[in-house]
Amino acid sequence: MPLDLDALLDAMTLPEQVSLLAGADFWHTVPIPRLAVPSVKVSDGPNGARGGIFKDGPSTACFPVGIALAATWDAALIEQTGEALGREARLKGARVLLAPTVNLHRTVYNGRNFECYSEDPWLAGEIAVAYVRGLQRTGVAATVKHFVGNESEFQRLTISSDIPERALRELYLLPFERVVREGGAWAVMTGYNRVDGSFMADHRRLVEEVLRGQWGFDGLVMTDWAAAHDTVRSVLAGCDLEMPGPARERGAKLVEAVQAGRLPASAVRACARRVLRLAERVGSFADPTLPPERADDLPEHRALIRRLGAAGCVLLKNEGGLLPLAPAPGQRVALIGRAATVPQIMGGGSANVNAHYRSAPADALREACPEVGFTHHPGADIHRLVPRQPRPMTLEIYASADFSGPMVATQTVPDSEVQWIGSRPPGIAEGTPFSCRARLEYVAESDGEHAFSLVSAGRSRLAIDGVPALDAWRDWRRGSTYFTFGCDEVVHRRRLRAGERLALQVEFSSALPDVPGQQAGVHALRVGASRLLDERDIEAAVAAARGADLAIVFAGLNAEWDNEGLDRPGITLPHRQDELIAKVAAANPRTVVVLQSGSPLLLPWVADVRAMLQAWYPGQECGHAIADVLLGAAEPGGRLPQSWPARIEDTVAHGDPAAYPGVDGHVAYTEGLLIGYRHHEARGIAPRFAFGHGLSYTRFEHSGLRCDRPTLRPGETLGVALTVRNVGPRAGSEVVQLYVHDEQSSLPRPPQELKAFAKVFLAPGESRELRLTLSMRSFAFYDDRRAAWVAEAGRFELRVGASAADIRLRVGVVLEGEWVEAVEM
Repeated sequence: MPLDLDALLDAMTLPEQVSLLAGADFWHTVPIPRLAVPSVKVSDGPNGARGGIFKDGPSTACFPVGIALAATWDAALIEQTGEALGREARLKGARVLLAPTVNLHRTVYNGRNFECYSEDPWLAGEIAVAYVRGLQRTGVAATVKHFVGNESEFQRLTISSDIPERALRELYLLPFERVVREGGAWAVMTGYNRVDGSFMADHRRLVEEVLRGQWGFDGLVMTDWAAAHDTVRSVLAGCDLEMPGPARERGAKLVEAVQAGRLPASAVRACARRVLRLAERVGSFADPTLPPERADDLPEHRALIRRLGAAGCVLLKNEGGLLPLAPAPGQRVALIGRAATVPQIMGGGSANVNAHYRSAPADALREACPEVGFTHHPGADIHRLVPRQPRPMTLEIYASADFSGPMVATQTVPDSEVQWIGSRPPGIAEGTPFSCRARLEYVAESDGEHAFSLVSAGRSRLAIDGVPALDAWRDWRRGSTYFTFGCDEVVHRRRLRAGERLALQVEFSSALPDVPGQQAGVHALRVGASRLLDERDIEAAVAAARGADLAIVFAGLNAEWDNEGLDRPGITLPHRQDELIAKVAAANPRTVVVLQSGSPLLLPWVADVRAMLQAWYPGQECGHAIADVLLGAAEPGGRLPQSWPARIEDTVAHGDPAAYPGVDGHVAYTEGLLIGYRHHEARGIAPRFAFGHGLSYTRFEHSGLRCDRPTLRPGETLGVALTVRNVGPRAGSEVVQLYVHDEQSSLPRPPQELKAFAKVFLAPGESRELRLTLSMRSFAFYDDRRAAWVAEAGRFELRVGASAADIRLRVGVVLEGEWVEAVEM
């Protein structure tokens, strides 16, 4: 029998209703034991369920990142993924997963593009709807984020995204609208950012009027962590839950606001009711147990992650059919690049999880080809921060900010980084300042220049052999690390000889007298120590390539570049990776490049390399997935969910500070509707690789495109059919993409817009008819003057192909009269 939420609310005092409107701590809602109201646990994130410990907690399955999921263009597979992630969340005792992220790739700079799906709102929406349906089938709530206009990390906590209404409706709101209306999402998270000057948690028009009123959303709206700003405005806007707890803007402040008449009690009750409804939907009333976290490594999830990794790999180039590889016994293969042996499985920030394991490409290739002679040379660095030491670090902890008093505990962590995010060191009570010391030994493995570094959310300093070397203490200030609660990296360099030993002593204090508050519960310390790769390493890699039958270069970025809290400085490969690839390609004409990144890269050497594979960050099965595709055990099933430019100058907002990164706290979306392929096509700029591009190991023919009628009356749906045939030698998958072009419009429109797609798997010689459906919204634009969706009478051209730039079939259809769907403002 359904729970009587109104009777339960009637039984509550005002302070009890208010208590529901903020978290109890970092990951839990507030229970009310008197009335058997349970606590609900939430967990990050989009590519895995981390649980309540931010770093080094119970391990979990690490799935491919968002852009890699979207690159599959396979809604059925993503629905399976959502279901698996629901099971993973349950293993961590969580009933709410803070995912998916559906913001768009407006520019190439956004540090969280890896976490988002696409530059195209239709593709993003389709993937998100499938993810949410699968996830919520398990009884775990999806939390669609970050509503809305959160397309960069620059000044992430305060920036105002100033978005024209048409672009807001047609692009940035569309994935959220589809997830709410078609996916039935149970929760939405507001962004840190402002839109047109108002913080999203306080944005009555977008939350209360659009999300709830126009779309009919009946679920819970929560803030991003520490993104609550106004006690009264957020409740009136319909933002139900302030996270994390304890309350900063709710609690006693909210009770006082009601008692003073600044806020009606009915508004509090409405928010509290939605918190209770979420608890009911996820089954917490029926089973209020908060079980301990489990680290079950499920074989079926291993297999799914491996399949997803291959399905999202995009074959960018394959001259002469170099791929798939078929190395013969005794052949020599040079593996080059850090990522060959250090698997890059995910991006950074709140999407980061403690993976069960990390499969490396070098290991997977050796496992698959035991009779092939593989060598490895790192060649060039890829890091943004000096690499951590992989050995355990033990911290001596004091219950004071200045090491005074007795040591209260020790804490040992697996490497030279520790994070207290939503947690406390052992022996330290909530709200108590603390300090700690650690000692490490560093042994130089070879001659050369070495770097030592500190990063901390809190003050830190480091001495080498007793001599002060690094100071993030006296002049500490917030930077771009640890969600912007940490300082920028402080680095010390010195030349060392192989075998030289150094004693490192590091001190940390949580006290930051110049920073108000408690750092939003974020404290962390990171010690880096490593030799910097140099000319000798490039020369060794090139020599290995020259003497090999085949060279495979693993290049790209890592979770320090693709990371929450900072945008990318550009889209070139860091350090000397471009030089490395160019020299290896010159030394060996049979060179394959495997790229890993969460956003486009410039490729100055592209003409000199025969084969290129974009593997993104494919999760814990990284090595196996990449090896499967390289060796032909799996198809490269991916297609680009974003355009790759030939030059940085060709990208949206380049050269206009007001449009990116922003000026005086505002970023102006001056390009309007023209992002991604819309920008390239409207401006006549050829991309390096087009939206939707991706090669196969086989070939496909498209034929017989037809509509189920030549004319369409307002309000009708249109059926579109075509035949796809595999005319190549192998089984494979094709992604058929349907774009709509309005031949004559009263308002400017992009040249074409993706409105439907289908992925089909075919054996050699097999053909299949595909049927796609277009609704009236597929032909409509948003008319901000009329506050309505409008499809104007006239002729539309339907274009079908294998990418936005590879259109193979066209057919026309005529809309006989104007169709209007008014939006109530």
